[in-house]
Amino acid sequence: MRCPAVAAVVVAGALALTGCGGSDGSGSGDGKAHLSVDSAYMPQPVSDMAAGFLTITNDGGAADRLTSVSSKAAGQVTVHETVDGAMQEVEALEIPAHGALVLESGGNHLMFEQLKRQPKQGENVSVELHFDRSDPVTVEIPVKPATFTPKTGH
Repeated sequence: MRCPAVAAVVVAGALALTGCGGSDGSGSGDGKAHLSVDSAYMPQPVSDMAAGFLTITNDGGAADRLTSVSSKAAGQVTVHETVDGAMQEVEALEIPAHGALVLESGGNHLMFEQLKRQPKQGENVSVELHFDRSDPVTVEIPVKPATFTPKTGH
């Protein structure tokens, strides 16, 4: 009678330990990027061009890259890098594992070109972010005053 009870305890213990070796639920142990987006905003544009800013956080164990952005609000959205004060279009920006890509005023950013109309403060501009490895992410970017400066996030 004692052997089945001992066997049950051993099996239950083994199953419990198997659960301990897996991911902690944050996705960081599976070797993939786990992306989230926050702190997005667009200063209200004054021409047919606008800039967009946001933070892409990667809680995963693998790096990824932001490769392109699309939006029905503009003829084209490009990804720009700022190096030594000079802005240039790039094919992609890195999002490190367990890190973040911050797009901010004076730094790396999105450029909305050929706006179909000038969005106004209080409206949202929908964009789809495309990545090298991860599925696309749709973000609603709120339009802020032209002089807006975020208090946190950038």
